[in-house]
Amino acid sequence: MSLPSFAASRRAISTTGPLLMLVGMLMFALNDAMGKWLVASYGLGQVVMLRSLAALLILTPIVWHAGWQNLKSVERPWMQFARVFFSTAEVFCFYYAVAYLPLADVMTYWLAAPIYVAASSPFLLGEKVGWRRWTAIAIGFVGVIVTLEPSSAMFTMPAIISIIGSAAFAFMLISGRFLRGTPDSTLVFFQVGGAGLAGLVFAPADWSPIASTGDLLLLALLGIVAMAAHMLVNRALKISDAATVAPLQYTLLLWAVVFGWLFFGDTPRLTMMIGAGLIVASGLFIFIREQTLKKRERILPAIPE
Repeated sequence: MSLPSFAASRRAISTTGPLLMLVGMLMFALNDAMGKWLVASYGLGQVVMLRSLAALLILTPIVWHAGWQNLKSVERPWMQFARVFFSTAEVFCFYYAVAYLPLADVMTYWLAAPIYVAASSPFLLGEKVGWRRWTAIAIGFVGVIVTLEPSSAMFTMPAIISIIGSAAFAFMLISGRFLRGTPDSTLVFFQVGGAGLAGLVFAPADWSPIASTGDLLLLALLGIVAMAAHMLVNRALKISDAATVAPLQYTLLLWAVVFGWLFFGDTPRLTMMIGAGLIVASGLFIFIREQTLKKRERILPAIPE
């Protein structure tokens, strides 16, 4: 390959990664908006079960091509189980929360998950966290409290479920760090399968007849769109540096505000916007700081924070 064509190829890759991440975040936001619409008419277990079934229809050929042995001999079985437990809890909490709260509020809670990961990493992962990141973590927690609007109303069940769900999401991320040797398709298959089984258990209790073909298509799309979003994000992280594409995940909040206003008439609260700003700023600082330290460690592994 000639030098000009190599440079052009590099530019194409550098453009493709961020574009895939942006489209992936848009699709996640669409998935969340569809979920909020559907749980208003159908049972939580029913929505999760049908969502998982549609996703498994896409996943099964991928797992088949990769080899079923990846599902039989997995590393750290108990950690795999823990990840499935937390991911299932996270899905149920999310769809419960969006049934009662504005989409942007719920997304703000979920975007705080990296802050929870950073706060628990010294205790669960043995990682060092210096005063700069502890300060950012504290600011992030202040953002969560501001979003909750400190009052007796902050202890409503949807708000509590949102905090529990975002914490479950954080623990799912942490458990994933222990399972780096497990193929992505295997992790996602277990994750979707676990949620589907839980949905199957709870679905009969609040099953509602599907009202129209359009609703059936939306229930199927809920799983398919989520799977496509996962694939786009994973691809973006593989072809571009994390430092380039990971901060783009916060565009999810912008889409949540837009779709919440467009489809559900939700007007963002001032406290939500302030809290979201603190959470996003905290998460970005933590991420940038971690990337900086990783670069330094390649030069001098023992450098202190």
